[in-house]
Amino acid sequence: MSCRRTAAPLGLTLTGTSEQAPERLSLAFSGRAPEDLPPALLDASVERLDAGRYRIRSGAGEWTIEARAVHLHREIAGAFYAVIPPRAATLPKRLLWYGLLVVARSSIALRLLRSLRG
Repeated sequence: MSCRRTAAPLGLTLTGTSEQAPERLSLAFSGRAPEDLPPALLDASVERLDAGRYRIRSGAGEWTIEARAVHLHREIAGAFYAVIPPRAATLPKRLLWYGLLVVARSSIALRLLRSLRG
């Protein structure tokens, strides 16, 4: 999990994966990041202590952060597009692209392109 400090309003963003969700996650805190928080954490967990206080635990240590809000973003584009079947190209579109490739392969088309380039 990577830790990125930024300016207000989001002072700390944790990015990585979770055991419960295979997709990439970003957890952004609207609060000041602890000064001694390393740039990367292994096996980190985040726990809500009470309203506005969170504990980040890792093998490297434990940190408490006070945040007005926490924003969770899940990258679900892969799962979303995996269930949508790809759209097949129509026959006229296939013929158009085939024709363009055949023409582009010819020596006449190459001479025409060279003359257009100057």
